[in-house]
Amino acid sequence: MLSTSLLNRLLALSERYDELTALLSEPEIINNQDRFRTLSQEHSRLSDLVHALADYQKTKADLAAATAMSHESDSDLAAMADEEMSVLQTRLESLDEALKLHLLPHDPADDGDVYLEVRAGTGGDEAAIFAGDLLRMYLRYADQRGWRTEILSEQAGEHGGYRDAVAQISGDGVYAALKFESGAHRVQRVPATETQGRVHTSAATVAVMPVVPEAEAITLDPSTLRIDTFRASGAGGQHINKTDSAIRITHLPTGMVVECQDERSQHKNRARALSVLAARLADQERQRIHSEQAATRKALVGSGDRSERIRTYNFPQGRVTDHRINLTLYQLDRTLAGDLNPIIEPLRQTDQADQLMALANGSL
Repeated sequence: MLSTSLLNRLLALSERYDELTALLSEPEIINNQDRFRTLSQEHSRLSDLVHALADYQKTKADLAAATAMSHESDSDLAAMADEEMSVLQTRLESLDEALKLHLLPHDPADDGDVYLEVRAGTGGDEAAIFAGDLLRMYLRYADQRGWRTEILSEQAGEHGGYRDAVAQISGDGVYAALKFESGAHRVQRVPATETQGRVHTSAATVAVMPVVPEAEAITLDPSTLRIDTFRASGAGGQHINKTDSAIRITHLPTGMVVECQDERSQHKNRARALSVLAARLADQERQRIHSEQAATRKALVGSGDRSERIRTYNFPQGRVTDHRINLTLYQLDRTLAGDLNPIIEPLRQTDQADQLMALANGSL
């Protein structure tokens, strides 16, 4: 049963919903597109909570009435009441859990787009090939979800794949789905160049960073940036490598380097590279805050640290293992073809369970 404090929080959110309903009918809000969009999104998120709360309160009242009826002297009425109490109690427990989920803090970044970076780690050429496999896996997953994808920069490996590649993935709820993909991914397989059939282990790192809205982006001091131009190369570069249109930006205080060579316009590449750099710096701060929170509540899905090994793709056994939740699936081909929901959903559920525990303990 919901505690009094949690119920009060739900009632406060219900009042906020009523306030938003009134605000969204005001002309000055309607005429301000950004404000209207922000309030509409908040109103939409609270809608399910309000309906669930109303259902909870009605079910609770019905249960109280059925409980009173169960004490009637008429045995038939009492039996009917007992039966109804059982059904109502089960429904109340279900609504209780649903309402607790609604109380979990909403991350605004969950609704937005991401920059997804895949970088080859240890393993030489095989690591670059694996990085290419991972990038294709995410692009296929995005395609299945109806999201838009665009490769912003790429450094091809000598024998296929990528040493490093950055893609932008756009659509509804992209970050919410992909945010647990950050970390070190490991592959175990026999490389095509291996003559004795030995299994090699290689690695690649994945970084999923929310695209920071222009209005919220940090202001970068030009004196902290070194901007170089160069000729684009690689796939798609045939039309743009005649001029120095590609951009490389180095953030001197952190040593972060961002390249963008997708656009023919140097100006557009510069704007894209600055956007990616802002996202990386914002993500670095998010990682710091998340690590502090994880240390406090011991997050089950890991800290998101880039060095943390999160998943192994074992080709000889056809299995994928996510080490954070001890999940093993023998469907490697389907996973690499973009069928990621059987992994992503358990990760999200584990994170929700962890947050619910923190909520119950009063540490959230």
